[in-house]
Amino acid sequence: MSRFFRQAGDSDSDSEESDDEIMSSGDEDAPPKPTTTAKPAMSRFLRTAGSDSSDSSSDEDSDSDSDDEKPTSKPGIMSAQEKRLVEMEATGKVMENALKINDWVAISSEFDKLVRMVQRQHNVSVPVPPFYVRTLVSLESSINSALAKEKDAKKKMNATNAKALTAMKQKVKKAVKEYETDVKKYQEDPEAFEREYAVIAVPDIAVAGGGRAVPAGNEEAADDFTTVGKGGKVLQFTSESIFKNLQSNTDRAEQIRILEILLDVAATPYQRLRVLLALISSRFDYNSSVTTHMPIELWLSAQKEVDQLVAIVASDTSYSIQEMTDDYDELVERNPSTEKGVVRIRGSIISFIDRLDDEFTRSLQNIDPHGNEYVDRLKDEKVLYYTICRAQAFYEKTSQDEPLSRVIMRRLEHIYSKPNPVVQALEAAADTSEIRPSVTLSSLGSSSALIHSLCVYLYKSGNSLLRTRAMLSHVYHYALHNDFHAARDMLLMSHLQESIHSADVATQILYNRTVVQLGAQATLQDIFTTQRVKELLAQGVHQQRFQILTPEQEKAEKQRQLPFHMHINTELLEAAFLVSSMLVEIPLLASIDSEELKRKSISKPFRRLLDFADRQVFTGPPESTRDHIMQASKALQDGEWEQCRDLIQGIKIWSLMPEAAAVKEMLAKRIQEQGLRTYLFTYAPHYSTLSLSLLSRTFSLPLRTVTSILSASLDHSAGVVVFHRIELSRVQQLAQTVADKLAALVDQNEKALDVKMGGTGGWGDRTDGAKGEKRGEQTQERRGRGDRSRGTRGRGARFAQGLGTKCTDKLPRRSG
Repeated sequence: MSRFFRQAGDSDSDSEESDDEIMSSGDEDAPPKPTTTAKPAMSRFLRTAGSDSSDSSSDEDSDSDSDDEKPTSKPGIMSAQEKRLVEMEATGKVMENALKINDWVAISSEFDKLVRMVQRQHNVSVPVPPFYVRTLVSLESSINSALAKEKDAKKKMNATNAKALTAMKQKVKKAVKEYETDVKKYQEDPEAFEREYAVIAVPDIAVAGGGRAVPAGNEEAADDFTTVGKGGKVLQFTSESIFKNLQSNTDRAEQIRILEILLDVAATPYQRLRVLLALISSRFDYNSSVTTHMPIELWLSAQKEVDQLVAIVASDTSYSIQEMTDDYDELVERNPSTEKGVVRIRGSIISFIDRLDDEFTRSLQNIDPHGNEYVDRLKDEKVLYYTICRAQAFYEKTSQDEPLSRVIMRRLEHIYSKPNPVVQALEAAADTSEIRPSVTLSSLGSSSALIHSLCVYLYKSGNSLLRTRAMLSHVYHYALHNDFHAARDMLLMSHLQESIHSADVATQILYNRTVVQLGAQATLQDIFTTQRVKELLAQGVHQQRFQILTPEQEKAEKQRQLPFHMHINTELLEAAFLVSSMLVEIPLLASIDSEELKRKSISKPFRRLLDFADRQVFTGPPESTRDHIMQASKALQDGEWEQCRDLIQGIKIWSLMPEAAAVKEMLAKRIQEQGLRTYLFTYAPHYSTLSLSLLSRTFSLPLRTVTSILSASLDHSAGVVVFHRIELSRVQQLAQTVADKLAALVDQNEKALDVKMGGTGGWGDRTDGAKGEKRGEQTQERRGRGDRSRGTRGRGARFAQGLGTKCTDKLPRRSG
């Protein structure tokens, strides 16, 4: 049908030729003969979707004929550097077009993109391309001219465009200042600058698909492998290029691999120190936020590198690593001759030690303590302690007091709660080092002397936190090794119980662990009264019924938890607390007549359990620790001390004590003594006199012991104890109650006055013994006077009815 669609400009001959071609192509399958005459311009649009294959083949032939006359060009494989240059040039073209229409918003956006491209060039250690410098110079002149025109123009540009122009002025000014040297070189001789760039940035020949590269002009070495980075650029690791390769990389694994290679090629101590500082920091930063702790392989590598770092600075005193140093050029090699004797490098060994220790603790927190992996991880404490001791020796050698105190505290925290065999194993590992601290177990002879020496140094330090923690660690160590009196006296003399509430959480946890290890009944009572024993000891998270923790609070609580091997057995603690409460409460209950005074208790948790046991209709054989103690308490109340002793000694938890036999023997003796007191308080109304020899035989106690317990109202000639029955009248009882309440009121007023006058200073306020000494003496005098006044009245007054006592409160005999 094309023969009927003639155009106005078509001639008869042209139409006939085209018609013949179309007809011939429909009749014959052979391709048409090539003709030298050009096809009409509109003939390409006369084909339809239904054209047969001959049309396409004829077109292909004709196209191929025409293409034969043109030079052929095959697309080559561009390197990553060439691709970046192409992208930069395309961005520059867009900026030129936007500059023609005065669109500074688009120019600003494209310039930001160009800056990011140049930054990627820096990351792969490629010099600044001349195109970027040329663009900066051109933009600077264009901005100046645009600002000059804007001042003279009657019609101002819109606010958005003007704001973008101002922003571009600042960006270009900053970029020109950053590359000031390159800009000056370019302005002096642009051609020389471009030639210099072409010589430096010769593109390497990349093998397609293989990820291998060989230097240009070295085709004979094609069989050799060369290390290449991203983009196919050859990475050269030499001692001259170390400082350039220390720059941070977004790929942390690649950065660690590069730094490991640089550590091998480092030639001078300064280079090794710089590489080690960067490598250790990269290993600590490699840990992602998803994982709970640092991988063990990375931790071990970091520990070995910290050892290398300490060894270098300890062996060569002309190099020093300090947190505060003067500014220096990080791209230039430094040595003692150029730095006036000592090369000071910015870094912190104690920060690496702290991080190693914290990551070690965090890994123990997140590993199952009942598996072999926990035991294997715990063995790494030996190498960590080895590193800490070496760091201490280095700081002692360089006389850096502040980091020395911190590293000694880290060393103390690893040994204060350990038994002697474990401390000896850790110290044996430290003794194998050629860099040793001045204080070692081998030089002092015992772990107690070692702990004492470390704590004494911290007592003299200026850090109140370290002094407090050293004091608590010292007390804990004494209590752990059965030196109860020294631990008790040291804790009371420190007065930490008055100000520990204002300390940080970690110190409060250490205080709770110390007083629990000390095992005094009063301190155990404070812990168990809260019913949050595990939380106070950092051995578990206590979830209250109506309390919802945020994810941040829950994470903080978990981070405070102690590793499993440092836990204190709470069941053993409860047994010790309840037994000591029994020995105090049962004689007290027997000595009180009025029900009102009986409701007042020293140990509320024990009294609660005892009341619950009294309400039971049927009592079966004891099963748990609490059952044993409650039934033993009832037997003690009835005067059956032998049954009480058997029940207490039958508790299986005592086998966990270091000296179980001595503990059971001591408990039996205490039960005999308190059984005697309870018996006398209970049955005193039924006797006027009682034979001392009978009491001695009944309770299997020596006569001397019975006499010391019953220190008053004794008839030595007859060998009996005399009972005095004195009944208080109703008025006397009321007067005694009023006196107790007045004493309590006076005590509260004194405490309020102490707080107002600053008598009990906050935690960390006590710098030495002189500050507040007189005020403290006055406070103690008032409290002692109050205790003495309260000692003459109140519950337990019958303790002094000619029987005597050895309890904590000694009460004189009542007078009628």
